[in-house]
Amino acid sequence: MSARMIIAGVLLLGLATPAFAQADLQSRLAAYKQRVQLLEDQDAIENLQATYGYYFDKGLWGQAAALFTRTGSFEYGQRGVYIGPARIQKAMLLFGPEGLAAGYLNVHMMLQPYIVVAPDGKTATARWQGMMQLSRPGANGVWGVGITNADYVKEGTVWKIAKEHFYVTAQTDYDQGFTKSALPIEGPSALFPPDAPPTEQYRSFPGAYIPPFNFDHPVTGKPLKDIPEPVDTVTGRGVK
Repeated sequence: MSARMIIAGVLLLGLATPAFAQADLQSRLAAYKQRVQLLEDQDAIENLQATYGYYFDKGLWGQAAALFTRTGSFEYGQRGVYIGPARIQKAMLLFGPEGLAAGYLNVHMMLQPYIVVAPDGKTATARWQGMMQLSRPGANGVWGVGITNADYVKEGTVWKIAKEHFYVTAQTDYDQGFTKSALPIEGPSALFPPDAPPTEQYRSFPGAYIPPFNFDHPVTGKPLKDIPEPVDTVTGRGVK
């Protein structure tokens, strides 16, 4: 059956359908269109974050920073918050020179994406988890794991990163491993001071901090922001 015959059949069906049924059909069609648009937005955001990951891992700081909004923020561990593409690009130089160089490794895998697009299709949130493989000349290699909470904004038809917060949850010396080594999180840089202090104070492994979830439980619908944390007498978290 040709496409013209199918279209003609749909038109005839519409003419033969009572007004109340046509209204229901239009309502269902609008709902389907919204669902398709939200799925396309979700796919675009996943591609955006993957693109950011490739640029960031290869030290293409300018390209990575250009994915942020004009007032977008970048926060890595306890280094503080950098705001705007220009400042974010400069902050990324703390991970190595532009394009990296011999002896540098800056791998941050982003797995287990959970993406939530707002019903209006203008904003979204996501959570990612993955491993790190870090190296620089004259230093031991580092294994690590971390979680990213991110916010996104749709500017016109293009999705951009509005907030990127990477929580370093564990780091260890490559040779010794987690049973023998636990590396602390780096604080704010004196060379490139942040625009704002860290939004959260926490300790990585052997601490047991769980970054707040930025989405509700998909079955119960309840938020998972206030999770009971083990007592930490250093940061005061969990201490009554």
